[in-house]
Amino acid sequence: MKPVSTIVLLTVAVALGFQTKDRKGNQTAGITEEAIAMKTDAKATFAVNAWDEKPYNEMNGVPKLTRASVTKSYQGDITGEGKLEYLMMYRDDGSASFVGLERVVGGVGGRSGSFVLQHTGAFKEGVATVTLVVVPGSGTGDLRGLRGEGKFAVKHQPPYSMTLNYDFE
Repeated sequence: MKPVSTIVLLTVAVALGFQTKDRKGNQTAGITEEAIAMKTDAKATFAVNAWDEKPYNEMNGVPKLTRASVTKSYQGDITGEGKLEYLMMYRDDGSASFVGLERVVGGVGGRSGSFVLQHTGAFKEGVATVTLVVVPGSGTGDLRGLRGEGKFAVKHQPPYSMTLNYDFE
């Protein structure tokens, strides 16, 4: 059975004259489930509980490469613990570019399970700016089918705030 909100949206779509075609090319009234899906903004804060960073490739006259193993804890619409691995490249001016993968075990919006976030970011003038993407197919438990993207921009002083705009397949 479709939720009432889906039925209302389908009724509105028919009333407004939205038309689609089925697989055989026949005209049908309605809109796709994807058009109905509404994303939710999860707002959370996180703490960095551990940061273990070590160089893995240092050479004179070239940017330094490091790996950081990070443990985080989440509060708010996202709860639980994250285990994160960053690969980082530092420039002579102290700025850096980095990528990472983080498995979060806990919950999002009251659902529990785990999922993986892909981090892409930069550190410049004391601010780390990070874009997050939920890795497709990484959700487990009640978080199976989780998809979304998020971001944060933080300095070295907590609290650290983030948002994740998400829905489910």
